[in-house]
Amino acid sequence: MVEATDFKNAMSLLTGAVNVITTAGATGRYGFTASAVCSVTDTPPTLLVCMNTSSRSHVHFVENKILTVNVLGAQQQAISSAFASQLSTEERFSHGTWSTLSTGAPVLNDALASFDCQIEQIQEIGTHSIFMCRVVAIQQNDQNDQGLVYFNRAYHHVGQKQAEGV
Repeated sequence: MVEATDFKNAMSLLTGAVNVITTAGATGRYGFTASAVCSVTDTPPTLLVCMNTSSRSHVHFVENKILTVNVLGAQQQAISSAFASQLSTEERFSHGTWSTLSTGAPVLNDALASFDCQIEQIQEIGTHSIFMCRVVAIQQNDQNDQGLVYFNRAYHHVGQKQAEGV
């Protein structure tokens, strides 16, 4: 049997894009930092998002049935840290400038990309929920050219800065 510690140590070597996942509804706005996000299919456009069921905001994502995946750029490490911390919801959303697209879930205006989604299916596996999310709107930001990733328990930047005047 594979021990949880061995699994976590090995998974720390799997590079993952850093995302802030958000939702909104009658009880307010909520969000968390996640690297467990991936494309499922482009027809229809669908993402998979994993969330720990012990998270204080888990129930709100389940009830709201909407979320936005905000893909963070290299300069947004502080936003990632805020949404991964014990800060209150209000304090978390004081970082960054937020708007909405189709669903009403918060969109980080200067994220590399934001995928506005409806949660169509939820599967419970161990300590996590897997949200199958149909993408209903996308916002891209051409001002950012470097992504934020998490590898070996640390943040790193990927991509190439474009030369001035190019």
